[in-house]
Amino acid sequence: MQTLNESREDGIEHDDLSIARALEEDIIFGRLAPGTRLTEDTLLARFHVTRHFARQAIVQLETMGIVVRERNKGATVRSLTARQVQEIYDVRELLQRQAALWIKLPAPEALIEELLALHEEHGRHIESGYLRGVHEANDKFHLTLFGACGNAHLVQSIELYMRLSLPVRANSMSSKESLRISHEHHRLMIEMLRGGDNWVLAQLCVDHLQPSKKRYLAYVSEN
Repeated sequence: MQTLNESREDGIEHDDLSIARALEEDIIFGRLAPGTRLTEDTLLARFHVTRHFARQAIVQLETMGIVVRERNKGATVRSLTARQVQEIYDVRELLQRQAALWIKLPAPEALIEELLALHEEHGRHIESGYLRGVHEANDKFHLTLFGACGNAHLVQSIELYMRLSLPVRANSMSSKESLRISHEHHRLMIEMLRGGDNWVLAQLCVDHLQPSKKRYLAYVSEN
């Protein structure tokens, strides 16, 4: 099992939120693989903070769903079995399909303009290789899109399952080609918002989930 790189990040003041953000990036971008152990001592060595901040950073990551803590084992980067992936994605498909079906079409021009701006930002970050920007623009795009369904509780559930599936989605971040395919799906979603067929939009929102799921399942089978 891997252990966290112990290189210290001197010259930067950290608190629990900034530590959690730095580790989240490491996980999202594949620098910390599923199953990697996170110990307070290695965080102390890397970030030069108090044990309180190190402990709270791990709690923050656990709350986000990307780290799990087990008794007598400590904290590790969340790793999903094939069955867990399938169950999470079964729920994601149900939630996103329903949200897409509830969006009133054609969508307001203000929504389309907002999504176009996020789409442009997402594409710019893909081409520049700024993965933090890719991740954030992607999530904002989807939450803005599904927010148009008019049901805040449904959107909260979608956001929850987006977090639970982060190890799966992160597995595709290293492939620029995969990111470009995702970007093209976003463009098609915007085009469908101008029309009147919710079922076609809903199916695309479900199909959009499949490449990351298939890629992660292949990773699990190989490891």
